[in-house]
Amino acid sequence: MGDFNHPDICWRGNTAGHKQSRKFLECVDDNFLLQVTEEPMRKGAMPDLVLTNKEGLVGDVKLKGSLGCSDHEMVEFKILMAARRAHSKLTTLDFRRADFGFFRDLLGRVPWDKALEGRGAQDSWLIFKGHLLQAQERCIPTKRKSGKNARRPAWMNKELLDKLRHKKEVCSCSGVKFQTIGLEKFSRYVPIFSHMPCHP
Repeated sequence: MGDFNHPDICWRGNTAGHKQSRKFLECVDDNFLLQVTEEPMRKGAMPDLVLTNKEGLVGDVKLKGSLGCSDHEMVEFKILMAARRAHSKLTTLDFRRADFGFFRDLLGRVPWDKALEGRGAQDSWLIFKGHLLQAQERCIPTKRKSGKNARRPAWMNKELLDKLRHKKEVCSCSGVKFQTIGLEKFSRYVPIFSHMPCHP
């Protein structure tokens, strides 16, 4: 949407008098855009345009008069599309419902000595990986992540979150900046500060 200053364009006939306006029309056509403003604005011209790339997406276009001393008209329109909730497409393995017994059984059936005989490290890895992924597909279901869980890495489980929370608490009590403390320093702080009361 905007003021394109091509008043000589006839949008009904898709024609224009000036060379620059004809180039603009070509650009609109080349990009498969539609002009949806129908009412003329200034002296029968339509310099303020609403362009869309999808028919039926924009509707109920109305001119609402000029704003203050401006010679431009206010243009009101609606986007005719229902709001949709964004669903996470991120999936992760659901180890809680995994059948590890069947998983071990499937990998145990593979004649590894024969399968890897005479193979180099790279080929052996690819063969092992192929069997592993096939067994994984059959034995470990997937689940879609949503909400807060969708923003977490797949390896971030409850146990790790609890440990990170504990680290944060210890650091806040000791006055040490949580993001900068290393594992070695943290291990020295824990016995000193873990039993100290925290004072806000």
